[in-house]
Amino acid sequence: MPKHFSPIGHTFLNEALLTAALTHRSKAPECDCRSGEEQDNQRLEFLGDAVLDLVVSEHLFRVRPKLSEGNMSRLRACFVRENRLADIARSLDLGKHLIVSQPEDNSGGRDKNSLLADALEALLGAVFLDAGHEAVKNLVQRLWEPYFVCARTGTPDITDHKTALQEYTQSRGMGLPEYSLANTVGPAHHPTFFINVRIGNRASSTAMAHSKKEAHQLAAKALLKELIEEESSLE
Repeated sequence: MPKHFSPIGHTFLNEALLTAALTHRSKAPECDCRSGEEQDNQRLEFLGDAVLDLVVSEHLFRVRPKLSEGNMSRLRACFVRENRLADIARSLDLGKHLIVSQPEDNSGGRDKNSLLADALEALLGAVFLDAGHEAVKNLVQRLWEPYFVCARTGTPDITDHKTALQEYTQSRGMGLPEYSLANTVGPAHHPTFFINVRIGNRASSTAMAHSKKEAHQLAAKALLKELIEEESSLE
């Protein structure tokens, strides 16, 4: 029976690809070359790296038609660097699914940037082999969407979560986010503000901070993450 891997929302027809993508070399058995199957994620990571480069390059080619080749290369590097991949992997809670040796686990391997980034790239390679270019393209578009929306006019480093949320909801016909002050607590010289953000009647999030501006950003960030996860679960 095909294996649905919920963190990325893909059902693997070839479950061996999923197992290999999640297997760190520290845990891989001795390679049996006659089996024809991958024993760990090293080769899949190599393939996934190339697939990611292609999908990101194609995206930038379409949405930034005035960018020079050099600027496209620099912008693409922002999408595919190790800490970016590790952040996305953490948002998927990918670390808990990794198959690693006990010593690697004891040393905190499940939260190492390098292991998380490699595993995510390996999963992209596995999806490519399992279901083809369109499937992995759709997966990258979904997982990288918060960074893609920012890169349409600037760089994929999200510092303005309010703008990212607005672009995300508008691109899906969900309307504009609505913000409101839900509560204020604490002394006048050091108040804590609770800001709520809502998208119509379908979703909302509340965050708190010692400044209204920061609370707005935190609420937007939380709601954007929730919407992306909801979209992923429906695919």
